[in-house]
Amino acid sequence: MTTWTERTNGHSIPLTTPSGVDRAAHHRLDEAWLAAAWSHPTTRVFVVSGGQALVDDTPDGRTELVMTPAFEAPVTETHRYFLGTDADGVRYFALQKDALPGRIDQSARPAGLREAGALLSERDAGLLVHAVALENWQRLHRFCSRCGERTVIAAAGHIRRCPACGAEHYPRTDPAVIMLVTDDQDRALLGRQVHWPEGRFSTLAGFVEPGESIEQAVVREVAEEVGVTVGDVEYVGSQPWPFPSSLMLGFMARATTSQIQVDGEEIHEARWFSRDELRAAYESGEMLPPYGISIAGRLIELWYGKPLTP
Repeated sequence: MTTWTERTNGHSIPLTTPSGVDRAAHHRLDEAWLAAAWSHPTTRVFVVSGGQALVDDTPDGRTELVMTPAFEAPVTETHRYFLGTDADGVRYFALQKDALPGRIDQSARPAGLREAGALLSERDAGLLVHAVALENWQRLHRFCSRCGERTVIAAAGHIRRCPACGAEHYPRTDPAVIMLVTDDQDRALLGRQVHWPEGRFSTLAGFVEPGESIEQAVVREVAEEVGVTVGDVEYVGSQPWPFPSSLMLGFMARATTSQIQVDGEEIHEARWFSRDELRAAYESGEMLPPYGISIAGRLIELWYGKPLTP
């Protein structure tokens, strides 16, 4: 039997691969190097605020992050995050601010990853993912979980230190499984969450619980959400999902039962789809596809065999 890994040549399915930016973590504690990098004329900086950054649509149809030299960037004392360097030696920084700066030419617009992630280049999308993840973590973890003291930023935005008890806190990532379940007729199981609009169906997903393997999480989540029992589980690929701090671990799973019983709390509706049924639902507008940047769409396309264009 051909495995999904063989079908995809072992390729992962990240949001941005490769970004072409080396995170260069060994420089994060080198204050002299960081200061020199910040003042270098080729360094590029962008502002992130509330999960958004400014993007610009170019005349040739591309969408780019709005980046400036460091000397043109807004002033900030602490919320300056080093993101890495590229093959040409360009250093990249993000600044976390309470609001995005205005543009005199009015050509730029604010956008988040859901709006612009699929439009940006791999480099720009990778930089934005990194910056948004750091911003989310910084906003939510300002105080020491040991003693309650306000922490300070260190390591170019990648550590928060407690001046009272000396504890160091690092950005957290919550593992979540996302799976396309198929049955013995090779139909795909898709569900609609309670808060989604009518017609929005996607793969099932859920967080890994403490003391649980990722494969066990797949089996448990499918059973809890739709009452279907899963047997074989195969890992396919991963995707960073900083909404606010998840890593989506993508799987293909084979069901051993087909009767659906939704939980009514997370999943409002679930259905089995053949390829013909799914294509017809997309073409008629009865169904809305997953978000363009989501690994869910790519898992569905792996099963379907080619890109789906509604």
